[in-house]
Amino acid sequence: MTGEDIRRSRTPLDHAPSYYAATAKHDVTRYPLDGATTADVCIIGGGYTGISAALTLAEAGRSVVLVESNRIGWGASGRNGGQIHPGQRRDQDWLEARLGLNDARHLWTLAEEARAMVRGLIHRHLIDCDYRPGLITAAHKPAMLDDLRSHADKMRKDYDYPHLHMLDRDEIRLAIGTGRYCGGMRDGGGGHLHPLSFAMGLAQAAERAGARLFEGTKALKITAAGGRQRVETSHGTIDAADVLVAGNGYLEGLEPQIEARVVPIRNYILATQPLPHPEAVIPGREAVADTRFVVRYWRLSADGRMLFGGGETYSQHEPDDVAAFVHRYFAEVYPDLAHTRIDYAWGGTLGITRDRSPMIRRLRPGVYVAAGYSGQGVMLAPFAGHVVAEAMLGDTTRLDVFARLGIAPFPGGRLLRQPLVTLAMLWFSLRDRM
Repeated sequence: MTGEDIRRSRTPLDHAPSYYAATAKHDVTRYPLDGATTADVCIIGGGYTGISAALTLAEAGRSVVLVESNRIGWGASGRNGGQIHPGQRRDQDWLEARLGLNDARHLWTLAEEARAMVRGLIHRHLIDCDYRPGLITAAHKPAMLDDLRSHADKMRKDYDYPHLHMLDRDEIRLAIGTGRYCGGMRDGGGGHLHPLSFAMGLAQAAERAGARLFEGTKALKITAAGGRQRVETSHGTIDAADVLVAGNGYLEGLEPQIEARVVPIRNYILATQPLPHPEAVIPGREAVADTRFVVRYWRLSADGRMLFGGGETYSQHEPDDVAAFVHRYFAEVYPDLAHTRIDYAWGGTLGITRDRSPMIRRLRPGVYVAAGYSGQGVMLAPFAGHVVAEAMLGDTTRLDVFARLGIAPFPGGRLLRQPLVTLAMLWFSLRDRM
């Protein structure tokens, strides 16, 4: 067997079946690491965070090695709802109460930079990922509509954000094609995209800048050695000055500090056949999400399918029938579409923190983390990678603001955290129905 045959025999697994995997652009096969290598920076995780950090560092002239245990974009970055929600995961009232007005305003500014960065990356690197502007939040009960109205007023008055417009019951019915919601809010600053195509296009940009990306290479251990970091993987070792751990919900014992604070949960999406008249459902083709704690979210794909997400599980075991699991939520929101053929259904793992704030910080000298976006990763994860890269290049200004969020560990340690999270999620789900 030749050396090339050996390399090809270790080609990583393909993407999990999904509408995104079937239609992604910019796909390139990459091979595992082969032996020992050195770099200025080693990045663990080939999602938005890791790829964006690799791009920033490579463009600054640093040597970068990125290792991904599966395929680029294999995790949440390639399976999510594709929605871009402005702001942090927690609203400005919460941030002001937690951190004070100055840091809350700073975090809003950083979120606006993150939103602009996504659009800028797409434009600068010619990433074909079906980006469209527009976002609607649908209120599932009157109290939530009142909260949305207060939020819109605050953002307009205190943060000079003029893009939020309230919708009454008739207006939202016309905007999203269902009468299940009592009103809502349109956000002209939001949007949506094809998440896997975005990840793949970003990865190609990082490689053009000089970053080395390896798939099918699982990070096993990080140790300090002589003022540098040694990363042991399933296919070799990397000696680096700095390491970014960007594995989010897929760490499996690599960094206990992160796993104590970032818990994996699974969320599910279906894709229908192309609708005969998609413009009759969502005329403006905005993304939509409702106000439930376990959110239901949906949008039209570029080819006119309904992509609908709903339902969560809190272990790594999927439902026996993912399509049926999501379909019950889909049929509740769109009873007239209940008999539409389902062409794809899939699940994916995302990382959440106790208070839904991202964990972006330096863990110890030479080791950084960015994870726990809690459903806000399409917008925040690329920016988080950029922020960590900036810190490695010497500017910690933005990293310091995120670090002050102070992510607390889940109670109960690794053994009890998952059952406690499950109980909490079930309580919030029951509250949604009250």
